[in-house]
This record gives sequence, C-alpha cells and structure tokens, in this order.
Amino acid sequence: MNQQLAGYAPTPVAARMENHGSAMLKVAMATGQDLFARVGSMVAYEGFIQYEPNPPAVRQMARDWITGEGTPLMKCTGDGLLYLADYGANVVIVHLDNDALSVNGTNVLAFDASLQWGVERVKGLAKFAGQGLFNVKISGSGWVALTSRGTPVVVDCGSGEDETYVDPDALVAWSPNLKVKGKRSFKASSLIGRGSGEAYQMAFSGQGIVVVQPSEDSTDRLRARG
Repeated sequence: MNQQLAGYAPTPVAARMENHGSAMLKVAMATGQDLFARVGSMVAYEGFIQYEPNPPAVRQMARDWITGEGTPLMKCTGDGLLYLADYGANVVIVHLDNDALSVNGTNVLAFDASLQWGVERVKGLAKFAGQGLFNVKISGSGWVALTSRGTPVVVDCGSGEDETYVDPDALVAWSPNLKVKGKRSFKASSLIGRGSGEAYQMAFSGQGIVVVQPSEDSTDRLRARG
C-alpha cells in the first residue's frame, strides 16, 4: 500500500462497533448478530453481508412514524466488516448495559437488532404540536451508533438543580427517565434558536444526560437562509 494512504487503512477489529475517523462507523458483523441501519448509510463492506430494506419489524412500527421524523431502516445480516456513514456527520458510539436512550430519529445511524426499540410520544410536549413529539426509544444491552453535526456535548442534567434547555433542532438524544417539557420565550429568542421572534426550547430535569450537536439539521439551515 502507498505509504501516504497507509494511515487510513482499517485497524484490527477490537469491538462490535468502532469509529474509523470521526465520520465513519465500522461494524464487525457475524452470523446471528443482525443490525438495523439507516437506509443508504452503507459506504463499503467486506465479506458476505445481505441487506433487507423495510423489514417486517420496521413495517410494524411504520404507523407511528411522522413525516420528517421517521428513519427508514434496513436489516443487515452476514459475516464481515460493514462501514456506515451519513454525509460526513460525526459518529457517536454508545454501548447500552441494560439501559435506555431516547434518540431523535434523524440521528439514528445503526443499532443491534437484539435491542428493544420503538417509536414513542415524548411526554410533556402535547401542547407544542409539531415540535418533535415522537422519538425512537432504544433499550437493553447492545451497541448503538448516533450521528451528530459536529462534535457533540453531553450535558449531565443531574449535576445541578436548574433545568437544562436545548434547541430541539440541536437535540440528538437523552436519557428517557428525564422529565421533559416545552417552553416558549420571547426574551431568549436571540440566544437559543436561529429564527426571529418567538423561541422554543425543550427543558430537561432529573437524573440523566442530554446529547446536543453544535449544528442544526440541513433543512433548518435552509429555512433560516430563506
């Protein structure tokens, strides 16, 4: 191999999921260890790996997806190495140990098929229609890969008594045991959120974490430019 390119070669497999650089996920596939991944996220693979878009387990959940919030998934099976990416977004790997995570559907890249998952309504936001009322809850023991538009920050909500406020367009994931409520504020409109006028935030409290990306999604940026 050309010495100038040798530094980009994959490293030996050490775990089920690993980062290759900041924007690519490497998954060690094996028989009986199936994976759900975002449709269109496969960039390369080695070995014998098969794909099934929109499998029955996903179709069963389809009635709960909301336009713009859903995540088309494919089921990956086989043996080999699978490489996934999402338009250069940072990849964040989480190993759940009998734990749970509530994830914005647009930030789901991949997760072990053995995990329990489903689309659920976010409690406490009923009166804020259209503001991300549904998320993907993933629970159990296994691997999850998320995407973030830039290096995320993980806020520990249990470290203080004050609530943590997040722009919903920058929200990646949170601990599902946190209390969530919506808040509208004119005074904070120039501090949180890119739009003019009224600002909308999600307030978190309790014991748990919130994962926040430093950039809003592309559709939001286009709206802001328009």
